[in-house]
Amino acid sequence: MSRLLFLSDPHFGTERAPVVAALIALAQALRPDLLVLAGDITQRARRRQFAAARDFVDALGAAARVVLPGNHDLPLFNLWRRWRAPYANHCAAFGPELEPAFESAELLVLGVNTTRPARHKDGEVSAAQIARVAARLAQARPGQLRIVVTHQPLLAIEESDRANLLHGHRAAAQAWTEAGADLLLGGHVHLPYVRPLAPPGAARAAWVVQAGTAVSARVRAGVPNSVWLLGWARDGDGPAACRADRYDFDAATGRFARVERHALALDRRQP
Repeated sequence: MSRLLFLSDPHFGTERAPVVAALIALAQALRPDLLVLAGDITQRARRRQFAAARDFVDALGAAARVVLPGNHDLPLFNLWRRWRAPYANHCAAFGPELEPAFESAELLVLGVNTTRPARHKDGEVSAAQIARVAARLAQARPGQLRIVVTHQPLLAIEESDRANLLHGHRAAAQAWTEAGADLLLGGHVHLPYVRPLAPPGAARAAWVVQAGTAVSARVRAGVPNSVWLLGWARDGDGPAACRADRYDFDAATGRFARVERHALALDRRQP
């Protein structure tokens, strides 16, 4: 079984050192094949925060990585940099690709940059982005698990989070699900959950997997730092199910421990 470590919103600049150490220990024990980091890497997009985040990501030891920017990864107070070079520090730390992708025989992961300098915290996906991702999903091989990653969520489970939904989320969810997406990963709201998503009129369904905050002190009330481990194995022409394990930080032991497991039955009908 291949393993994908999925985390979001570490907000370096507000990180908790014991949680950082515990997550590094967990990753080194799990040895994931791929790391997916869905944005808000830093708190204020400062160079030293990105440098600390890059050291952290390197220490996790994943063989490959997909790292997206979040709204906090654009300068907030330096307006000249926000408009003229909003991604300069992100690119210096993680490379020039703002919509990274990963592909193997078993996996297709497509990152979508939903940040916009003109927006304070809201995310947006354009018609061109929706079409590009849908076209790439439609070209996936039958044996690949097909994943799309955004920072802002496509589905909210709390009424208070509906304002945080990605602008364009309905069109994106329908197009990507119909094109063959199996999992839709996101962050931003610091609340971990797994829910099925069947857009109205879509011929197939996908799963939404939302990550909490990985290592930041900016946790929601009653929700500890958490990450997901996604596992998949090929079954004939493709994976019949995907396993999603949630790991939460336990302050009493100083470690991340598995707190829930989901077997995600995948809709493998051809789009």
